[in-house]
Amino acid sequence: MSRLAAADVTLAYDSRVVAEHLSVAVPDSSFTVVVGPNACGKSTLLRALARMLKPGTGAVLLDGESIGTLPARKVARTLGLLPQSSVAPDGITVGDLVARGRYPHQGLLRQWSREDERVVQESMAATGVGELADRYVDELSGGQRQRVWIAMALAQQTPLLLLDEPTTYLDIQHQIDVLDLCAELHETQGRTLVAVLHDLNHAARYATHLIAMRDGRVVAEGAPADIVDAELVERVFGLKCQVIADPETGTPLVVPAARKARAGAAGWV
Repeated sequence: MSRLAAADVTLAYDSRVVAEHLSVAVPDSSFTVVVGPNACGKSTLLRALARMLKPGTGAVLLDGESIGTLPARKVARTLGLLPQSSVAPDGITVGDLVARGRYPHQGLLRQWSREDERVVQESMAATGVGELADRYVDELSGGQRQRVWIAMALAQQTPLLLLDEPTTYLDIQHQIDVLDLCAELHETQGRTLVAVLHDLNHAARYATHLIAMRDGRVVAEGAPADIVDAELVERVFGLKCQVIADPETGTPLVVPAARKARAGAAGWV
């Protein structure tokens, strides 16, 4: 049984229904990536898995129990989240914000420890923000802030980690650095990661399990090499392309058709 799953859920914002009868089971110890066009429901699904959005029907299950019935601290010790848009409190330093990732591990009988300090330092080092520890978060660039939030999520040390567009605001080098870090967490620590990504080639390179969504439903899922082809890309994204082997990794690489070829297919010329 998957530790984290959505079972026949309906997801909506007020009266606007995003998905109906949606079921997804996240494979344990996988690096699962959710892809799809804008407004397809991928970030909404992640919000539901993280208990930020209550399903109208159905249930999100964590270790076989409805996540909505579990104590907040228990969920926070099991499941970490990097949301799409994060706002830090005014006047907080990088070190203090990353340290907040340790709060679920604190209690009346367990206060700040050397272990907490070690984890915070290692999380900042892993994301390249150690030298920013004394800087105020609101002084940082967008890319630096994103790495700080990732460090806080790492410091939480949960077996399940959800990341909603973790490469937003990052240049190409830091995008790869972040995805390399995610892959390392999956491979060396056995963590289960679920990420929403916009870049299909990044998703195909790093994911062990890929979920392709459109219009609030799962169109295909499985290992990228098994499901990513030109037909799927056109069905999900409406993009004519070729899919070739990535010369570095052998994973599927999407090469969009030339502009004239796409324009002709669409009847523009």
